[in-house]
Amino acid sequence: MHAGAALLSILLLMGGSADAQHRPRAREAGITIGILAPGPLNAITDVAGVKVGQVTLVEGASIRTGVTAILPHGGNLYQDKVPAGFSVGNAYGKFMGSTQVGELGEIETPILLTNTLNVPEAAAGSIEWTLKQPGNEQVRSVNAIVGETNDGTLNDIRARRVRPVDAVAAIAGARGGPVQEGAVGAGTGTIAFGWKGGIGTSSRKLPQSLGGWTVGVLVQTNYGGVLQVAGVPVGQALGKYFLKDELSTASGDGSCIVVIATDAPLSDRNLERLAHRGLLGIARTGSPMTNGSGEYAIAFSTNLDVRRTPERRAKPSAIVDLPNDQISPLFEAAVEAAEEAAINSLFAATPMDGNGHHVDALPVDEVVKLYKRARR
Repeated sequence: MHAGAALLSILLLMGGSADAQHRPRAREAGITIGILAPGPLNAITDVAGVKVGQVTLVEGASIRTGVTAILPHGGNLYQDKVPAGFSVGNAYGKFMGSTQVGELGEIETPILLTNTLNVPEAAAGSIEWTLKQPGNEQVRSVNAIVGETNDGTLNDIRARRVRPVDAVAAIAGARGGPVQEGAVGAGTGTIAFGWKGGIGTSSRKLPQSLGGWTVGVLVQTNYGGVLQVAGVPVGQALGKYFLKDELSTASGDGSCIVVIATDAPLSDRNLERLAHRGLLGIARTGSPMTNGSGEYAIAFSTNLDVRRTPERRAKPSAIVDLPNDQISPLFEAAVEAAEEAAINSLFAATPMDGNGHHVDALPVDEVVKLYKRARR
């Protein structure tokens, strides 16, 4: 790697951007999705304790990839596990660790997102990081959780550029606060609906009368279909959508990963139900979840009353669980936040050249005009 590319990778790892062009988020552009109010940051980090770290790799003309890490809390995740649920829309993809999440209903490592061929490297980094945590000296089994989408159009995916050290750096750099969106981290080289995709996030805060709980979502978008923005058929209006003239370059294939966090005290059973609703939000954006696409959602609770600490695992203990009759508002929150997170990923992403291909960014100004016209 020559000096210029090396410097660019370092700057991006530190949180910088390869393109300083500001593009508004959907709400900043005047587009309102859903009926519930977002949290202060309108991000997954509105759920207290959740941290996000990203390593972006842009090198030469062909490397456009990275890693995104989501930490349910800043402590020892292996010792203080969090309950979780998992959902599959269409399973043309890989989500490492999902079977143990389904069996045990809990998460014991950070959630990592990367590209299809670098799942093993990301997992190796997560395992290495977990084993080194104080208190884990006797650990002999680690369920690393890694999701992926295929960024092989803009990225030389066969180079398998992501290394375990990149995964460790994403985890170590995870912070609360605003989350960078667009062509960053695991979304660096992804494509959605024929335009540049990437990382997007959003949140919803329920009113106190409904519990006051927060639901936050982060997505990695690399899928297709017929794009809709807040119900407006944008893809059709702009002439770029799946099956257009049956020869469309806007494929329906790809993948999308949805990560849902909440501070509501939910069991793994109800977190699985919440994960299902995250995929409903992706469907609202116009995805048919095609045969060649992998749609996965994972949901977890940060609530201390449901955290699976060593003390609680050592003996029978009372189970705290929000009643089924009170969970529907959380379902609505997850649907809305997932939908808006996906649209934010498109709004934030800038045009990109890579691996011999060019992908345009979604024309935000035209989308806003279509939205306003439809609202009138």
